[in-house]
Amino acid sequence: MALDTQNGPLSYEAPEKDLYEVGEMPPMGYVPKQMYAWTIRKERHGEPDTAMLQEVVDIPELDSHDVLVLVMAAGVNYNGVWASLGKPISPFDGHKAPYHIAGSDASGIVWAVGDKVKRWKIGDEVVIHCNQDDGDDEECNGGDPMYSPSQRIWGYETPDGSFAQFTNVQAQQLMPRPKHLTWEEAACYTLTLATAYRMLFGHEPHDLKPGQNVLVWGASGGLGSYAIQLINTAGANAIGVISDESKRDFVMGLGAKGVLNRKDFNCWGQMPTVNTPEYAAWFKEARKFGAAIWEITGKGNNVDMVFEHPGEATFPVSTFVCKKGGMVVICAGTSGFNLTFDVRYMWMHQKRLQGSHFAHLKQAASANKLMVERRLDPCMSEVFSWADLPDAHMKMLRNEHKPGNMSVLVQAPKTGLRTLEEVLEAGQ
Repeated sequence: MALDTQNGPLSYEAPEKDLYEVGEMPPMGYVPKQMYAWTIRKERHGEPDTAMLQEVVDIPELDSHDVLVLVMAAGVNYNGVWASLGKPISPFDGHKAPYHIAGSDASGIVWAVGDKVKRWKIGDEVVIHCNQDDGDDEECNGGDPMYSPSQRIWGYETPDGSFAQFTNVQAQQLMPRPKHLTWEEAACYTLTLATAYRMLFGHEPHDLKPGQNVLVWGASGGLGSYAIQLINTAGANAIGVISDESKRDFVMGLGAKGVLNRKDFNCWGQMPTVNTPEYAAWFKEARKFGAAIWEITGKGNNVDMVFEHPGEATFPVSTFVCKKGGMVVICAGTSGFNLTFDVRYMWMHQKRLQGSHFAHLKQAASANKLMVERRLDPCMSEVFSWADLPDAHMKMLRNEHKPGNMSVLVQAPKTGLRTLEEVLEAGQ
C-alpha cells in the first residue's frame, strides 16, 4: 500500500464506500454513511451476551465543537455491564435514543472535526476521556465541570460510545495518545485512571499527601491498579485489599506497602443493627481487620483515606477504619447500593464521606500526562477481538477477568500495533 506523509495527515489508497468491514480502513478523513456497532436496545436489557448485538447504524452527525474519531481499540469497563443490565439506571431514561452504543474508553484517530474545533485536526492520534458538558454554565467556567447540571458520561449517558467503528465526541474530550503504548494499551486506561486520580487528588483539603496511608478496595482491578500506582507516585502508602490470594504478588508489584485478603475476615455486607449480639460479632471482626491494617501502618495508625467502590459489602468497615478527620471517597457500588454504617463513628470522629464521579479535563489530562511520561503502567491484562466484545463484559460481570484492565480491538486488525502505518501494513 502506497503511503504519503509529506503534506498533512497520512494519505493512502483506499476505495470510498458507504460501509466498511470492521478493520477495513477508509481513506484518511473520508466519512462513510454507516458503520458497524455493538448496540443495546431497551427491550434487550439483560446480561451483556444477550443485550449487546452487532448492527449497522448511521454515522453520527457532528456539531460545531464535535470530533469524529475512528476507533482503533476500546476499553472494557463496568459502564458496559451497567448499560446492558439497565442498572442502576437505564441509559435510555437519559438520552431517549432508539439504541445505545456503550463504551467509555477508546484510542483512535481524529477523522473529522466540527467547524469551530481549533485544537485538533484530522490524523491526530488520541485517547478519549468520558466527561461531557455543555460548557456554558458557571461550573464549566471557573468552577468544577463535574458539578455542571449538563455533566454526563459519554458511552453511558450518551447514545454514541466507543463500541463502534466511529464515535462522536466533544473536542474537549480528546487527549494525546501515549505513542509508546499499543492501540489496545492506550484504550484501556483513561476511565479508571482519571476516576482514581480525582478520588485521590480532587477533594481538598483531603487531597492525597506524601506519607499518608490509603486503603484500596479491589486493589487488583482497573480502578485499584491505578490507585496503587498513583498513591506510590505521590509518596504515600497503599494498603491493597484482594479477594484471591493469587493476586497478592500483582498488587505488591504495583507498589503497595501491604496487602490484605478480605476472605480472612467476616465483616462484609450490610451492618447489623447497633447494640445487638450480631453487631457485637461484626464489630469484633471489623476491629480484627483494623488491627491487620495496623500491622502495615503501625499500631494506632488508621488510614487517612479509604478508596471505596464496592459499596454495600465494604462500606460499614470503610467508615470504621478511617482515621479521625479522614475521608472515605466512593465512586461506585459494584456490590450493592444500600449502604449502612455506624454514624456515631462518623460524627464523633468528624470523618468525611465524599462521592466522586469520573474527572474533568484538567484532572484527566494530569493523569494522562503521567502515562505519557511512562510513570504509570496501563496494566492491560486481556485483549479481545471485536466479535468477543460481549464475552469480555460477561467475564467482568462474573468477576472472572484477570487483574488489570481489558481492551477490545475495533479497527486495529491485531494486537501490538503502535502507528497507523503499522495498521495499514497489517491490513494488506
